[in-house]
Parts: sequence; structure tokens; C-alpha cells
Amino acid sequence: MRFNFLLILILVSLTASATDSLSFTQTEIIYGRKDGMALTMMMLKPKQKANGKAIISVLNGNWVSAPRMMEMFLVRSNLYLESGYTLYGVMVGSQPQYAIPDRIIDLKRAVRFIRYNAKEYSIDADKIGITGSSSGGHLSLMIATADETVNARSTDPVDKVSSRVQAVAVFYPPTDFINYGRTNTTETINQAGLVLTKVAAAFDFKVWNDTTATFVSITDIKKRLAIAKEISPINSVSSDDPPVILIHGDKDVLVPKQQSESIFEKFKEAKVICSLIIKEGGSHGWRNREVEEKNFVDWFDKYLK
Repeated sequence: MRFNFLLILILVSLTASATDSLSFTQTEIIYGRKDGMALTMMMLKPKQKANGKAIISVLNGNWVSAPRMMEMFLVRSNLYLESGYTLYGVMVGSQPQYAIPDRIIDLKRAVRFIRYNAKEYSIDADKIGITGSSSGGHLSLMIATADETVNARSTDPVDKVSSRVQAVAVFYPPTDFINYGRTNTTETINQAGLVLTKVAAAFDFKVWNDTTATFVSITDIKKRLAIAKEISPINSVSSDDPPVILIHGDKDVLVPKQQSESIFEKFKEAKVICSLIIKEGGSHGWRNREVEEKNFVDWFDKYLK
């Protein structure tokens, strides 16, 4: 018994020492609630030389926010923390329970929540960047290109602040669900492809039915196409969008590089500050991605002034 007690003391001591040795603080935050569940994010703040600027990392792949993504976020955060940024790893609603429009609402809420609490978090409310990969990149671009709409009548003060961001950096994002892989395609939704890649639930758009008191799937193809266009950031690009950098592998078979190339051209047409880097031999992710991610840090350093 005495041995076990001493062992516990040693383990507690070692754990405390490891925590104290970290160069940042770690705080889990509830930024909203829906359907009886909490929406959460993890805030990482440098203990020294914090620059007062925030980066939102959208923890999402295949339109799923999973615990393993939070683990990866904690591992890959050093690049930003060393540069003084306060990081927010944001989890949003996931398929199959929630479709893409629901995630966009969640992410806007997260941006507003951070901005509303900027003083408490010791950050500048007008210096918020956003980053993500794949579906996380798509959601980041939906925030970047969204119109500025606030709910002035809401009783929640968070709804009354902006969901705008000031700089964006994304890896291999889907940007156009109608013209996917090539331009000028027939306006259809490739349901078989969605099922094959296990993202069909993300496109299972639903509407409330008063008669059955249930949410029912939208089957009308015209309505589905209208929503698909609405959640394609390429269709929302405008001249007031923040500076955007995209990095995409030229061997990506899941999200064709055409998706980044096409929205890059849209940004240029709208005279939005933008940059596109094509990773030679890169697929849908690659080893040592931190090498390319340094470009993101430089981008945020330049445009979050």
C-alpha cells in the first residue's frame, strides 16, 4: 500500500512537471450548444511573446470532426505558437448527423464567439485568421467568402458580432461541387461518387416537415443543386474577401487540383490578394507537410497586421 501511494505521488509529480514545462496554456472552451450537445474548441496560448493575433484551425476531414484531429492539432501547433499566435482548434457538427450547411453555421458561431471574447482572450478582434485542410479548407473558404450578416435582433450578444476573418490559408480544399474535377460539366450531383468516398451524408440536405415533425431529405434535384452551389465557395467570391493562400498537390485524386486552380482564378478576377502553390508529387496530404505550412505562417504574419 505504501509503495502504491509513493508511486502515485511520483506520477502526479511527473505529470505536473511536464505540464509546467509546456510553452503554452491549453483551455477547452464551449462556444455554443445545439440539440443538447456542446460545441467545443481548444485554445492554445503562448506563455511568452504572444502577438495578440488569433488563428482558427478547422478540425475537419471528410466533413467529420473527430477526436484524433484534436490530437493532431496539439502535435502540429508549435509552428504557430512559436510565432506568437493564439490558436483555436474548432470542432463542428459531423456527418452523418449533420450536413454541410449545419457545419457552416457552427463555424460562423465559433468565429463570432472568439471575436466577442477577444478582450478576455487577449487578442485583437480584427486580427483573426483561419486555416484548414480538405473539408476543413472548404469550410474555411466558406467563412472567407461569406457575406457579412449579423442577427441584430438576437438575444445572444455573440450573434451581433461579425464572423469575418482577415486572412486565410488552406490545403487542398473542395471549392466547386458542380464542376468537380473539370469545368463546364453537366450540372449534376455524382451520388455514386459521394457514396464511394463516404461523404454522402454531408450532402444529405434536409428540411423540416410540419406534418411528420421530422427532418426529411431533399430529393428534388433542382433544390439539391441550388444548395450545392450555395455551399461552393467559388460562387461567393467577391472583392472584399480577405487574402487567401492555397496549397494543393498535383497528384491529389480525392480533391483535384482544379478545385484550387479554379477558385484562385476567381480570386484574381475579383482582385483579391491570393497565392496558389502546387506541390509537385503531392497527393491528398503528404509527409513533412510542415515545410509547406511555413508559408501559411508567413502569410498570416504579412496580412494579420
